[in-house]
Amino acid sequence: EYKKQLALERRESLALRNAEGVRIRYLEAQMKANDFHNEHESYELKWAGERDANEYKKQLARERRESFELRNAEGRHARDIEATMKANEWQKEHESYELKWASERDAEEYEKQLARERRESLNLRNAEGRRIRDNEHEMKRNDMNKEHESYELKWAGERDAEEYKKQLALERRESLALRNAEGVRIRYLEAQMKANDFHNEHESYELKW
Repeated sequence: EYKKQLALERRESLALRNAEGVRIRYLEAQMKANDFHNEHESYELKWAGERDANEYKKQLARERRESFELRNAEGRHARDIEATMKANEWQKEHESYELKWASERDAEEYEKQLARERRESLNLRNAEGRRIRDNEHEMKRNDMNKEHESYELKWAGERDAEEYKKQLALERRESLALRNAEGVRIRYLEAQMKANDFHNEHESYELKW
């Protein structure tokens, strides 16, 4: 079995090498065909390159003419821009002087405004000071009045407390007297009920006999 296995593996290895040889020869033939095709394309590219070189020279000449015309146009445009910028600078300089003079006038007006605001602020602070002092005097008077009223309320409260104590003592005495009278009345009623029960019981015996 081992020999058979070795023979089988040799046959498979030989077949594999034969197949690999066929594939390699095919690839070599394919590469030769590609080399021929590439060489043919190289000649076509060379001829096309020569034609392109002539067209490129013509294109360069045309571009140089267009560039020269463009530079001339850009030069005119740049000179126009410079002239416009100079005019704008002159206008800005003129406006700057006008703004400077207006600013100086505004500064004078601002100083006058500040002086006026300082005077108004001083007058306002003086008026506020007077108002605060008046409020303080008014608050002191109110405090004195409240303190006086507080003492009066305290004295009145003390008097009311004494009256309340007297009223409570009176009510307690009256309540005690009322309870005593109620006790007397209840004891009287209980004695009356006992007398009635005794009388009723006596009559019951007399009727029985």
